[in-house]
Amino acid sequence: MIKAFSVVAALALCWGSAVAQTAPAAAPAPAAAVMPGIQSQNIADVKPDASEVPGYAKQTNGERAKVQPGNNAPMWRQVNSGVAGFSSLPKSEAPEAGVLIQPFVQYPGSRVTNAGEAWRQVRNNWLIPYGGSLLLIVLAAIALFHFKVGPIKVHGEPTGRMVERFSAFERAAHWANVAAFLVLAVSGVVMAFGKFFLLPIMGTTLFGWLTYALKNAHNFAGPLFAVSLLVVIVTFMRDNLPAKGDLAWLLKGGGIFSGHEIDSGRYNAGEKVVFWGGVFVLGITVVVSGLAMDKLLPGLSYDRSTMQIAHMVHSVANLLMLVMMMGHIYLGTLGTKGAYEGMRSGYVDEIWAEQHHKLWLDDIKAGRIPAHRTPVAAPSARSGDPVQV
Repeated sequence: MIKAFSVVAALALCWGSAVAQTAPAAAPAPAAAVMPGIQSQNIADVKPDASEVPGYAKQTNGERAKVQPGNNAPMWRQVNSGVAGFSSLPKSEAPEAGVLIQPFVQYPGSRVTNAGEAWRQVRNNWLIPYGGSLLLIVLAAIALFHFKVGPIKVHGEPTGRMVERFSAFERAAHWANVAAFLVLAVSGVVMAFGKFFLLPIMGTTLFGWLTYALKNAHNFAGPLFAVSLLVVIVTFMRDNLPAKGDLAWLLKGGGIFSGHEIDSGRYNAGEKVVFWGGVFVLGITVVVSGLAMDKLLPGLSYDRSTMQIAHMVHSVANLLMLVMMMGHIYLGTLGTKGAYEGMRSGYVDEIWAEQHHKLWLDDIKAGRIPAHRTPVAAPSARSGDPVQV
């Protein structure tokens, strides 16, 4: 059967060749219709050479069209350089409405490119990966310290003699600032990093609702944080001024690893670093950059470059502030026995003050600082019964 099929196929091919040789020649195809308008042209065939025309690099779009029909490079060069086109929006409300693409810049950590792309490179290549890594490293370091070294304990039995460490006003200012800070920190972390650890678990719908709610909570907590921050700075500034012995405290790490704390005043040098670095400098930076992103600072031109710079400053300051506050929160709660009770009730036992802030307690015993500033009963550390002040 295979041989029969081969013979038939060969006969068919021979017949097809014979028909093709005897068939009349096909009529020539009609010429393609010439389309009106600009025709394609090889740039090498353009005469005179476009680059040899005087002022070639400064030609307008119309001038370039005479040399290279269809070449709109001058127009796009203007677009890429941030030249504003026509816009009917008022300049006061939309200062760069006619600017399609921002001019080329180089932000720290980006290549030389248009400002929008440069901001994206800074955020995606630096702020997100390195900022997230920094938070995880500090969190792991705190956990390692807690399980290896443990909390700082009070050596000795409570005396029952209580001294007032924080007044009611100081505690109210502190807790208002803490509440606003926690809302801002949680919402900021979720908005920045949530898509990496929450989105795969929650899914797009629930994660979208969560981030939308946190974004609004972030915007509402911002003004509370700004106001309470100013109150905290004014309230605690006096006792956080540099004093004798602060440098020695820093050089010896407060004596945490030696088991004997270095004598300090009402606030030790570590707490002063947190106050001036984390609360004063970084806190004010966060507030000012946040107000800029909310368009609440007078005198600024709220264009895209302003928002990009404000966002980068806001992000860096937030990450550094969050890292410092993580250490502060740990030492004020789990890391130091009795510290949280002092901020909660306002009072600490003399033995606690003797161990952690001896110079402050010495001033109280010498009468230079009142032991009780608030005219209310102080709690007893031993029995829980109030002690009349």
